Amino acid sequence: MTDALFGPALVEEATKKSGLIWVRGEAPAARALWHVWHDGAALVVGDGPGEQPLPGLTDGGTAEVTVRSKDKGGRIVAWTAAVREIAAGTEEWDAAVAELKGKRLNAPDGEAVPARWARECRVVRLEPRSSTTDLPDGSLAAVPLPSEATTRRPVPAALPKLLFRRKKRR
Repeated sequence: MTDALFGPALVEEATKKSGLIWVRGEAPAARALWHVWHDGAALVVGDGPGEQPLPGLTDGGTAEVTVRSKDKGGRIVAWTAAVREIAAGTEEWDAAVAELKGKRLNAPDGEAVPARWARECRVVRLEPRSSTTDLPDGSLAAVPLPSEATTRRPVPAALPKLLFRRKKRR
């Protein structure tokens, strides 16, 4: 009896506390997604301009979710989820978007974000199907997706002299 209750409780608590989950749907690689835990499931929004991509998350499919520790970043639990897209305009969608909107950082359109999500994005519910699965072996590291983002370049040689120049006394 205790084991039957421990798995779902671990999934819920770990997923609630983690700001990021790794999700692998039908796509070959797992993807880091921000989420909100609401009403017994993880909710994610994406696939629209300025939002996170949701590759491989198809309505009616399944996904493997790996939850990381918020403080150390290590894997805590992995679970299998049933993927269900929430239709815009329903009561369930309104409740999900209210939760997601509160956690969305730096939304370009502020209070108009629910309307944009209804027009251009998908809200997906990841509901735990099995309480826990075995944690995967290895690092699960994948080659980064192509991006226009760049890494930091070396500091120009003259910059420290300009920044840390002492003021001359007169």
